[in-house]
This record gives sequence, C-alpha cells and structure tokens, in this order.
Amino acid sequence: MALWQVWWVWIVAGFLLGGLEVLAPGYIFLGFAIGAVLTGALVGLGIMGGGWPALLLVFAVMSLAAWFALRRTMGVREGQVKVWDRDIND
Repeated sequence: MALWQVWWVWIVAGFLLGGLEVLAPGYIFLGFAIGAVLTGALVGLGIMGGGWPALLLVFAVMSLAAWFALRRTMGVREGQVKVWDRDIND
C-alpha cells in the first residue's frame, strides 16, 4: 500500500497545514488543511480509495469547497467596505 493511500497520512498533512496557517494567517492554508483532513476521513472510512490521481482530485475538490465555505463565512460581506482608519506610515 502506498503512503498516500493511508488515512492517517492525510490527517497529519492536514494538521501540519493547519499549523502552517497559524504561522502565516490569512486563510491561505486553512482550505488545504480542511481538504486534507476530509480526504483522510474518506480514506479512513473506506469511502474513497484508488490511486494517486483520484485521491488528488478528491483533495482538490474538498479544498476548493472548504475555501468557498471559508470565504462565505469569514470573508467580507456584500456591501461591507474595509475602512482604514490608520496608515502604516503615520
């Protein structure tokens, strides 16, 4: 069995990406972290299997869905405007 077909590898990768998100905030890695954990859950439950391309596709789709969900819940709302009250040079 290849390393990418083991469920805990995906979970560990997800937690590592989550830790990377703490170091570089901005919701850059959080979507990938959620996608990796969900992919690991699918592999662990036996729902998803197969080769590297299939797992990579599932990871990409899950990450994109997580990114859209994060954008919808934590992004700038429609009609909301960012107001800068201070300049970094002040």
